[in-house]
Amino acid sequence: MTVSLILENRGQDTVTAGPDMKVCDVVKLFAEKRIGAVPIIDGGKVVGIMSERDLVHLVARDGKDGLDRKVSEVMTSPPITVDPNYAILSALGLMTRRRVRHLPVVEDGRLVGFISIGDLVKHRMDRIEQDAQAMRDYIQAV
Repeated sequence: MTVSLILENRGQDTVTAGPDMKVCDVVKLFAEKRIGAVPIIDGGKVVGIMSERDLVHLVARDGKDGLDRKVSEVMTSPPITVDPNYAILSALGLMTRRRVRHLPVVEDGRLVGFISIGDLVKHRMDRIEQDAQAMRDYIQAV
């Protein structure tokens, strides 16, 4: 099972931001879209990720004045990315090891999706439930 399966199931709409946007504008995106991170795109390439964690560090360091800074000054860069053929369990392991909760999915240098650890855990839980149901069906049939 690969990351492409998750992208197929959740759609391709990915909210992005640019490196020259103000942090306060990205915070508005977080609130409006009810999301916790966005990939930062510059010239068609993923150059970073702006997350709630980046925001917390910024506000702790600079206070509300930090909200007027450019995203490029506070984003996590370079981003950790995966391609659509990356195994789901490997992606979970990568996120755990690197302590990140979001991964841009990149193919041929172009963003094709953005997945969260919640997407991966949900997929894994659904798969476990399907396997359990198949086992129950098998036992009842025997």
